[in-house]
Amino acid sequence: MKVETHSLNRRAALMGTVAALGGAMSAMPALALAAPAKDHKRPQREAPRFDDPVWNREQSARLEAHTDGRQVYGRATGAVNGVRPGEAVRHLLDFEVFSTTRVVRRPDGNYDRMSKEVVFYLDPTTGAILDEWDNPYTNERVKVVDIANDPYNWVIRDYAAPPALPGTDTHDMPEPEHKKPFLMQWTDFSKSTVVVQAGGSAWYPNRLDPAKWPRESAGSMVQASEFFRYFINRADLEDPAKTHLDHNGVWIRITPWLPWMLLGQMPGHILYNGMFTSADTLDYFNPAVLERVRNRYPQYMTAPDHWYGPSLSSIEHYALEQQPAPVK
Repeated sequence: MKVETHSLNRRAALMGTVAALGGAMSAMPALALAAPAKDHKRPQREAPRFDDPVWNREQSARLEAHTDGRQVYGRATGAVNGVRPGEAVRHLLDFEVFSTTRVVRRPDGNYDRMSKEVVFYLDPTTGAILDEWDNPYTNERVKVVDIANDPYNWVIRDYAAPPALPGTDTHDMPEPEHKKPFLMQWTDFSKSTVVVQAGGSAWYPNRLDPAKWPRESAGSMVQASEFFRYFINRADLEDPAKTHLDHNGVWIRITPWLPWMLLGQMPGHILYNGMFTSADTLDYFNPAVLERVRNRYPQYMTAPDHWYGPSLSSIEHYALEQQPAPVK
């Protein structure tokens, strides 16, 4: 679920205000002190400030994980479709994503958003996680390669960070001279639901050079797009006591043929069509996915608690960890 663009994002100190109120209370007239107390059982609500970059940064952090430092689990699931000119779209595979994410507040008020994620491919008929796959385009059995990104990090800022190439460590990048406020794309959707959209498109050099990887590489450049829709309960968004915003969403990704499919520069591409959510527990996760994570990627059960990197894309990991397939 890695994409080369995107970010979603706090808290102000109240101690001075509390201390000042304490002094004022001692000087208040007796009648004022006898006034009816507020009903503390009623939660205080804060109206959304969609045009405030600091408010947007805070909501982005609350979407990603708990702003008090606790991690959340992420799940995405859906279909992997093959798109070729001149024929119907094919449902090739299903997929499951498992991730762990943590946000940590920086001294400047921004957040380090840090995570690990794995993606598995499943047989759409049986639901079994695949290690081999019969490619219907070539009638060839190929080895399935899981996606495993550790870490997958970015900084949530109150300004929009300029685009960076995959593999670039953006943790300590200098502030741009002219900062564009960080404003997410919100839709006041209904009485109970607010929606935020995120994502973007990228065009960058392919780490899988087709001269070296003729069967794995879709070409010298990578063209990819990724789009998210987060559906958030309005009451949660307006509740400042909530450190994490529970949400459900839809996810679309357009990407070149997966390298392990060995389709090279055949015309066409892959379309991921899925849904995602986050949770504090593992109650609704696919048991087979949890078993594979625990057995094959146990370190992915816990999100990073400090920044390290760089964050590499799945294509970069493939170039580093795999070997070119023999040319047929």
